[in-house]
Amino acid sequence: MSETARTTVDAADVERFSRIAAEWWNPQGKFRPLHKFNPTRLAYIKEEICAAFARDPLAPRPFEGLRILDIGCGGGLLCEPMARLGATVIGADASQTNIEVAKVHAAESGLAIDYRSTTAEALAEAGERFDIVLNMEVVEHVADVDLFISACGAMVKPGGLMFVATINRTLKALGLAIIGAEYLLRWLPRGTHQYEKLVRPEELEKALQTAGLKIIDRQGVTYNPLMDSWSRSRDMDVNYMVLAKKG
Repeated sequence: MSETARTTVDAADVERFSRIAAEWWNPQGKFRPLHKFNPTRLAYIKEEICAAFARDPLAPRPFEGLRILDIGCGGGLLCEPMARLGATVIGADASQTNIEVAKVHAAESGLAIDYRSTTAEALAEAGERFDIVLNMEVVEHVADVDLFISACGAMVKPGGLMFVATINRTLKALGLAIIGAEYLLRWLPRGTHQYEKLVRPEELEKALQTAGLKIIDRQGVTYNPLMDSWSRSRDMDVNYMVLAKKG
């Protein structure tokens, strides 16, 4: 395959998420796990951005002046809190349906967010640059992880950050994140994740380093069924987050 023919878009995955796009903002719907997971990842993102950019986490709009890209933004579950914290937010997704849902909800919420139906490689080629790239629960859905991370890395300004959250390719993840979450508990539609597309931390970190980013933090994220809540942990066997900085 020629270099120009390469793409990060997995058409089947885009279609799968487009079919359930109306569910994005229903906390009890098909994206309930993301709604439950959101406070944990938001707290981590806010904490790390404030530390890296010397911002006061108690300020009402600590992200004022920062330009943030949420790649694979879906219905905007991360874009909206980033905008409320003062950032200039661009939300990008390959699914036009997701983008339309996100636009409507942002308008209803009185938020100015620049939503675009496009790809990481198109944005990078257009010369877009950001202080922070949020790359959350996306890499396990793209067609070419290395190309995707390369494109995202190119958009991070020097000194900027990229957050990546995904699922490890382990038997434990197969049992909990796929068989358990999709087939037994039915938290997610069957087929949301394919085991062979899950990404191990060492694979992700190699791609990030190749893209010119330095790994500065790693976090596991675990689910407590008794509390019905997520929290950060050292266990990266299933869900995990990696934070990288552009040199």
